[in-house]
Amino acid sequence: MLDKTEINSNELIELLEKRKKAEVDFLLVDVREDMEYARGYIDGVDILKPTSEFNQWAGELFNTYKDKKIIFTCRSGNRSGQVTSVFKSNGHNGAINHNGGIISYGGAIARP
Repeated sequence: MLDKTEINSNELIELLEKRKKAEVDFLLVDVREDMEYARGYIDGVDILKPTSEFNQWAGELFNTYKDKKIIFTCRSGNRSGQVTSVFKSNGHNGAINHNGGIISYGGAIARP
């Protein structure tokens, strides 16, 4: 699944379970805004990087994790899809969009 450009919510649930068992390695990045994140986020999110601040964090995240799989998630898959597209068009082959976002996610939701 980590060789795809997009994954759905069921695949993300499976990948998060595999990551808990150290069977796969990836970074899960939520690109929603702080207010959205405060209402709940996918249990397993590693970093919050709001899309509105993309220009401030994109370069550093890209370079720091250039050899790692990064799954981007948001509310519906739109913003995370845009971020994934930018990363891919700049040569990050490990960028993956969580299509459907948190609104389609049936796994565990955490609260800050």
